[in-house]
Amino acid sequence: MDPFTAHIDTAIDALATHGWCVLEGLLSEAATAALADECAAMHASGELAAARVGREKTLSTLRGDHTRWFDMATPTAAQRPYVEALEALRVAFNRGLMLGLVENEAHYAVYPPGARYARHLDQPHQREARVVSVVYYLNADWQPQDGGALRLYLDDGSHRDVLPHAGRMVLFLSDRFEHEVLPATRERMSIACWMRRREPGALI
Repeated sequence: MDPFTAHIDTAIDALATHGWCVLEGLLSEAATAALADECAAMHASGELAAARVGREKTLSTLRGDHTRWFDMATPTAAQRPYVEALEALRVAFNRGLMLGLVENEAHYAVYPPGARYARHLDQPHQREARVVSVVYYLNADWQPQDGGALRLYLDDGSHRDVLPHAGRMVLFLSDRFEHEVLPATRERMSIACWMRRREPGALI
């Protein structure tokens, strides 16, 4: 079995059993570095905007990151391996878990030092289309003292802190796990993705 297929099988088993998982090394180091370089360059040139809380407003006390959405139909050269990997995961999740996923959406996210994202649920009202949340990290040489962990609140009342090491991917069911981003002492880069189903009432 090739490593990519093994990653997919691991993710399917973990989502079915626990509702979340962590994968390491889904993309090559070179592909991850290319994403990090592009994200940093876009941020430096002002192409990332302050993220919104809900549909309308920005509120830095709750969410301090800056984002730029991918064009999933025409990804850049740096984005293409990641977009293709996401699509392979989406197809596999439909086959193995029958989730009815129809598309992916993704954006770069950059958190300045000290920024956070308060505890929240990606699908709070069980009416939205997001089914699987995916975070992919781009931070080389990240150390525990740098902070910036994703804190995932588990079903048994405990939590799991996941440090944002480059090449690490976290996947979890969007309507099940509250989570937050803890402040870091250095700039923190990632890609946030949601695998979506068709919303009720949407035209086919």
